[in-house]
Amino acid sequence: MSTVVLVHPAWFGGWCWRKLVPLLVAAGHRVYAPTLTGLGERAHLAHRDVDLDTHVTDVVNVLAYEDLTDAVLVANSSAGMVITGVAEQVPERIAELVYLDAFVPSDGQCLLDMITPDRRAAMNGLVESEGEGWLLPRFAPPPWEQILPRTWDITDPEDVSWALQRLRPTPFRHFTTPVRLENPAAQQLPRTYIRCTRWPHPGFDRFAQAAEDSPGWRLRRLDASHIAYVTSPADLAAALLELLDTPDA
Repeated sequence: MSTVVLVHPAWFGGWCWRKLVPLLVAAGHRVYAPTLTGLGERAHLAHRDVDLDTHVTDVVNVLAYEDLTDAVLVANSSAGMVITGVAEQVPERIAELVYLDAFVPSDGQCLLDMITPDRRAAMNGLVESEGEGWLLPRFAPPPWEQILPRTWDITDPEDVSWALQRLRPTPFRHFTTPVRLENPAAQQLPRTYIRCTRWPHPGFDRFAQAAEDSPGWRLRRLDASHIAYVTSPADLAAALLELLDTPDA
């Protein structure tokens, strides 16, 4: 039995793993899916001082208060920033980091440093025009109704309705707070990158290539969309279970 901690990205919440969790539990694993401050059922806690460090602390506290050790942390998209920060603080509680189509920061980088200038400008514009200067309502100018099917391949009407009711603006400092890589023990942790190949994204292709070329990393490719836990939960569960069964591969 492994302990798996699923860390959701911006706009989502612990709710987004609903299809995946039962599959991992049925295979005998303990699974935790916390919601980060200001999102999901904790949206009422959002304020302008919530930042990436707040979200790192959210996960660190789950590990500490649940007394978790040898935990496998799985992060999608912007949550790659979160688990990187968690590893810096409590590497002794972690068995492996799994980046599921996620950002992998270098020392001193924030998420905005890793996206294109036009996307960065669009996000800044949305924060000013719709987010009162501190919230990011979505990652691109089109509404969620278009982003979900066209970009993330979430097309089932029930899934679209379910997600639209739960997506929430994200405190912008989640994207602008840098990660510091200063703990040698964190750098020794095993890491896996899972590239979801149905979403063309040069940045994530670069992270996947870096994983393939780097000692201490494994690379897996998954024929799924960026939000695989919604669109392809069985395939994602199979990929994660294979990793859990071969921790030293």
